[in-house]
Amino acid sequence: MENTGGVYVMRVASMLCGMHPQTLRKYERAGFLTPARSRKARMYSDEDIARLRLVKHLVDDLGLNLAGVGLALGVRTTVLEMKRELATAVGERTEKKRLAELVGRLLEILGVEPPAEAGEGR
Repeated sequence: MENTGGVYVMRVASMLCGMHPQTLRKYERAGFLTPARSRKARMYSDEDIARLRLVKHLVDDLGLNLAGVGLALGVRTTVLEMKRELATAVGERTEKKRLAELVGRLLEILGVEPPAEAGEGR
């Protein structure tokens, strides 16, 4: 997939995210993102910036440690994949409805979507 957004050097990326450059390096070592490289310089895309901001939220606002961030990012990726697959699923209507309910519950647990309304059948 080709990135058509901005590309930023580490100093600019760290300013955009409100993080020290060492923190960006630490998150790269932890495997949370893999910025492109131009010679020896790291180049951060808009997607990388969004991911760094999410990591910052998980650490600063939710108090997760690096292991927790890794888990949360993995769950988020899986849920988004499930959601994409569900949107294109061609199958039994009841199976699709059940999968949608499960994805909704998982997102609710993660605090991504509001709780289901009464009468939606859990």
